[in-house]
Amino acid sequence: MDRRQFLAASGVGVAITTAGCVDGVLGTAAGSESDANGHGAPPEDDPGNAIEVRGEGVVEVEPDRAILTIGVEASGETADEVTDELAGDAETLREAFDELGLPEENVESGRFNVRQVHNGTGYEGHHSFRVEFDDPDRAGEVIDAATAAGADTVGRVQFDLQDATREERRNEALDRALANADEEAAHIASNRGVEITGTRSVSTSDVGVRPVYETATDDAAAAEGGGAPPTEIDAGPVRVTASVTVTYSFADAE
Repeated sequence: MDRRQFLAASGVGVAITTAGCVDGVLGTAAGSESDANGHGAPPEDDPGNAIEVRGEGVVEVEPDRAILTIGVEASGETADEVTDELAGDAETLREAFDELGLPEENVESGRFNVRQVHNGTGYEGHHSFRVEFDDPDRAGEVIDAATAAGADTVGRVQFDLQDATREERRNEALDRALANADEEAAHIASNRGVEITGTRSVSTSDVGVRPVYETATDDAAAAEGGGAPPTEIDAGPVRVTASVTVTYSFADAE
């Protein structure tokens, strides 16, 4: 299956009215002129002639970026001994990443710490790396290669979107949210016997990308006599969401 197959879903807009009562929003405004039949006819620019609607849009898409935190640990009698061991292990990790074809700029050095143990009998340290790659299907391969190269810790895998994909799907989520708002406003206007005449204001909220986090299971510990199966991680789709609040003007239907 193509992991980049696009999946889409849209949320349902929630319609609300301003001013807290129907008469103040979809009816006659105080102080308005009367028509020939004696009914109040609010002017077009009356602030009471407004319908406010909240719309939501959701887009789900397969991830095209993975981020992994991998680290090495060391212990020894002196801080220098621990530092040297961490440096050697880190170099071995970098060589493994290079053999995987990961660009140097995709491997960032993270937390580095050497400290004395609590009982004062030696030192321990940790050095982590942030590894990023654009093919999420390789997550298991990267984990296995790092483990074989001496990695002591493997964090959760973050499945995310590349910048171009993120921007494209974000805009699509906004389009879906605005379309839902338009649909809800049109339904309210039809129900009340009025017509939408324009948009007064638009505001956005909760526009963002929600990455997926997965944890690799340690099959090596369960395998007997070696030959643990390759690590496989199957991530679900990344959700891109957007919410909008739109205020529409309306007038009496002709």
